[in-house]
Amino acid sequence: MLCFTVRKQHHVLLHYLFIVVYLTSLPASAKRDSLKEVTDGNWEEILSGEWMIEFYAPWCPACQQLQPVWKEFADWGEDMGVNIAKVDVTEQPGLSGRFIITSLPTIYHCKDGVFRKYQGARTKEDFLSFVDEQKWKAVEPVSSWLGPSSILMNSMSALFKLSMFIRHCHNYMTDQLGIPVWGSYVIFGLVTLFSGLALGLLLVFIADFVFPSRRFSSQDYYQKKQAMQQARLLQQQEDDDEADGEEDDDDEEEQDEVWRRRRGSPEGRPEPKGQGFSDEALRRRVVGNREEEEEDEEDT
Repeated sequence: MLCFTVRKQHHVLLHYLFIVVYLTSLPASAKRDSLKEVTDGNWEEILSGEWMIEFYAPWCPACQQLQPVWKEFADWGEDMGVNIAKVDVTEQPGLSGRFIITSLPTIYHCKDGVFRKYQGARTKEDFLSFVDEQKWKAVEPVSSWLGPSSILMNSMSALFKLSMFIRHCHNYMTDQLGIPVWGSYVIFGLVTLFSGLALGLLLVFIADFVFPSRRFSSQDYYQKKQAMQQARLLQQQEDDDEADGEEDDDDEEEQDEVWRRRRGSPEGRPEPKGQGFSDEALRRRVVGNREEEEEDEEDT
């Protein structure tokens, strides 16, 4: 009977001990769940409701000092109806670019998609008063075109993700494959060059397909082009013929001048006696002198 009583008391004691351990573990689990983690995959959740978000990096000394205070502040978030979250910028480069994080730690307040940057003191009491007394209303919100959901910030997010991807590739090639640093730079330079050429050609093809040239798409274009070429050739031929005609006229005028000198003045002055020649003989003489002069020029 005594053994049974001792055994019963032992079971009751274990039961109470289990309940105590269970109850003491509930606050700890609540504390862990009260601080939420925002990533590139779930960041759109912060566009609804009220949020306080801390951007930090594990290597940042100021961020390490703020972590205990931020966790204590997160324990009050559920009571105030505010979501307390944190973002590791080393693991989420897209969010770092989306919010343009230039200093650490950086804290944002968000109310239904409207973002404001927190600039106050970094104590739990200041965080609580900022939310509870709605001091965030006195802070100018971030403009819509710089908001995290804008097209510009989407582009910045993609750019930061690309830079992180390139960094991982560089580390992999230098650490795992043993490629020297300069070799990695050369590879990235060639990839950038050929990617730009391919993208440029693609844009040219798309532009030609979407906006074809009216001149080349016309059916009469090649006929007009051929007619213009023929007209240009005819004009050039006429110019050449005209130039040849002018040269012939100059030769004739020169021969006439020589003829006048041989026969005398055009006013009909008489030739000296004993020096008269017939027209045919005089012409032959002039032509012969002309040929002799040309031969002398060719010999010289």
